[in-house]
Amino acid sequence: MKLHRSSPVAAQTITAYGDGYVAVNGERRATSAVVTPERTVAWENRTFDALTREDFSFLAGLGVDIVLLGTGPRQRFPQPRLTAPLAEAGIGLEVMDLKAACRTYNILVAEERKVGLALLFA
Repeated sequence: MKLHRSSPVAAQTITAYGDGYVAVNGERRATSAVVTPERTVAWENRTFDALTREDFSFLAGLGVDIVLLGTGPRQRFPQPRLTAPLAEAGIGLEVMDLKAACRTYNILVAEERKVGLALLFA
């Protein structure tokens, strides 16, 4: 009797990270991006200081239940008025440094949760 999944779920996962980079399924990235289990999207020219309400509206449209915001080498919290689109959509937001966000993302993906990872390097 087989006790394992017959068709494994292929998901985007973080396979490595370090100072100034993250690897998604082995592909190294050094610029801001949004990662979900299904896809990786470039998040062009995004920095923590330049985040807007529209950025969080975009994240609210990903079809996820929770967004992990990796804010670079240290944890920084965006203004609540910026993150309001997520709250209005009933989507959770967890803010942490980039490396912690990557580890947490992989755990949630392994649990088959609907999660999005927003990566900021600066």
